[in-house]
Amino acid sequence: MSRTLKEICRHIGMDYSGKDRPIRGLNTLVDATDEELSFFHNEKYRSDLPRTRAAAVLIEERFAGELPEGVIALVTDEPYLKMALATELFAHRIVPSVETPTLLGECAIDPSARFGKNVTIGAGTTVMAGVYIGDDCTIGENCLIHPNVTIYHGCRIGNGCILHSGAVIGSDGYGFAHTRDGRHVKIHQLGGVVLGDDVEVGANTTIDRGALGDTVIGGGTKIDNLVQIGHNCRIGENCLIVAQTGIAGSTVLGRNVVMGGQSATAGHLEIGDFATLAARCAATKSLEGGKTYAGVPAMDIRLWRRQQAALMRLAKKKGT
Repeated sequence: MSRTLKEICRHIGMDYSGKDRPIRGLNTLVDATDEELSFFHNEKYRSDLPRTRAAAVLIEERFAGELPEGVIALVTDEPYLKMALATELFAHRIVPSVETPTLLGECAIDPSARFGKNVTIGAGTTVMAGVYIGDDCTIGENCLIHPNVTIYHGCRIGNGCILHSGAVIGSDGYGFAHTRDGRHVKIHQLGGVVLGDDVEVGANTTIDRGALGDTVIGGGTKIDNLVQIGHNCRIGENCLIVAQTGIAGSTVLGRNVVMGGQSATAGHLEIGDFATLAARCAATKSLEGGKTYAGVPAMDIRLWRRQQAALMRLAKKKGT
């Protein structure tokens, strides 16, 4: 899908009289190509400005001079809102259809399963009753997809994956831009979800698609029931994520991270390799790997234990 830069500007309510050029999508400053539109609204990513290869960037005037030569500055005092409006032009058009998937070998497919366009399924995979797999999905070999699983369009499932009943892969991430009068404008989620090999996803777990890039679950990771993984998260290999955990958008987990039941992370942070978060632990900032954490906010579990003991002594003292 391609739009012209002038067409995009008309749609989002901006004036542009410069040279027109085709735009094939939206992307982050770092990942955008010379055929993609990007945006800048958070100084956390300011160092990415001089390195971007985007065709054009939605940006405030005070930062426009930091863009590389040849990158078009689309000056606005609401770059995030304008980006949200632009996503509508590139959103996947969902049309109800019942198509026959391409099978790359012998599979067991329940007659009640439904498929969108251009679905490919690897040999040895079992798809049970009530499953829906959307447009442009690829399912690997020897997967087991239990009843009533929903896989939205544009998702890729690796080999040997197990998806339990009620799991939803690729639903929209929770993304909105806000107008000055308090309205919430949907950011259409343009990425997908990628599951590596031997990933297991528990019942009624949801993994949101990426806003621009993909949400990625590393091979060998095991996810329990009732887990929520937000858009653009990157989960490393061989992680263990226990029931009712919530992982906010753009969180990065290293390999072999363990998250106990009802633990959580804030968004846009990193958890290092081989870190463990105890049950009901909440990470509000990035955490080093190789350690065990507990509490809210997350702290070294040894410190948390001393804190709990001190509180108990204080409570008993007051009680006397």
